[in-house]
Amino acid sequence: MQLGADHVRVRVPATSANLGPGFDSLGLALALYDEVEVRLVAADEVVVEVEGEGAGEVPLGEDHLVVRALRRTMDLAGAVPTGIHMTCHNVIPHGRGLGSSSAAVVAGIVAARALLAEPRAVDAATVLALATEFEGHPDNAAPAIQGGATVAWTTDDGPRAVGLDVDPTIEATVLVPDARLATARARAALPARVSHADAAFTAGRAALLVEALARRPELLFDATEDRLHQPYRAAVLGASSELLRALRAEGVPATVSGAGPTVLVLAGPEHRKRRDSVLADLVDETAGWRRLSPGIDLTGARARRITGNTGALSSGSSGATGSHVVPGSPAVRGGSMQ
Repeated sequence: MQLGADHVRVRVPATSANLGPGFDSLGLALALYDEVEVRLVAADEVVVEVEGEGAGEVPLGEDHLVVRALRRTMDLAGAVPTGIHMTCHNVIPHGRGLGSSSAAVVAGIVAARALLAEPRAVDAATVLALATEFEGHPDNAAPAIQGGATVAWTTDDGPRAVGLDVDPTIEATVLVPDARLATARARAALPARVSHADAAFTAGRAALLVEALARRPELLFDATEDRLHQPYRAAVLGASSELLRALRAEGVPATVSGAGPTVLVLAGPEHRKRRDSVLADLVDETAGWRRLSPGIDLTGARARRITGNTGALSSGSSGATGSHVVPGSPAVRGGSMQ
């Protein structure tokens, strides 16, 4: 596969998985973005600079997650390896349940697609499959790629995802604590078995959540109830568990974001006054919380080819003749990734 560009910029949204009852399946893209700039260079070197979240903490060089995902995608497409100069501008908090690792993986995959002469040679199903290969499950990857709300599942042929409608009156608020929580620790708190009654209860709420998100935001409180994972994680969530209980005690639709410890509030017009009242008393920076109101991202990952050639393109490449947007996948709102 020939290269079509040697310089791209990528933007990938934060994501919140589960949304309460949709364990390992439902996800939502948030308008909070990591941005990555990639230049292919002729020199046999990998230079990575990280600004913002994760600076001084994440691996650099070939071990950086964006580089690994980019290399994997380029190898799959048969592109000739080159040197890489990369700058990451990270805004998504790390270790807080907001999909920072999925954003990095998707950034690498989408950057690689944009660098190819024929980006659609790596189709939507392959993009999701590659992301799931790194992540283990597609609940964060799907909304990061396509934006909006998604439901994802796995089959013998690989992961699949479809987009869901989201009522424009729904507001997303994320409450980010100072403390971090490793996904592995959160998963270790889960039991091997749950009761049939709890499984049936949660399945019903997950089905209701699809309707609440799309057309009936007044149902969000009931629709975000869960008996499958959040009760078992309370012991490792610390202050987040207490905040979650306080919000729900006042009828506010609050859930743990992903594995936590961030708390996600999905509020329709009828929930906002109660939300603001509880948060005014419990959440501020002096108490170790950040309150963010990012909005819901509807576009997903995007890459932009940048004019210019550093000489890293393979012979016969078309080169980059101007800036243009390369979507993360051809999926559209309400479409599917199969």
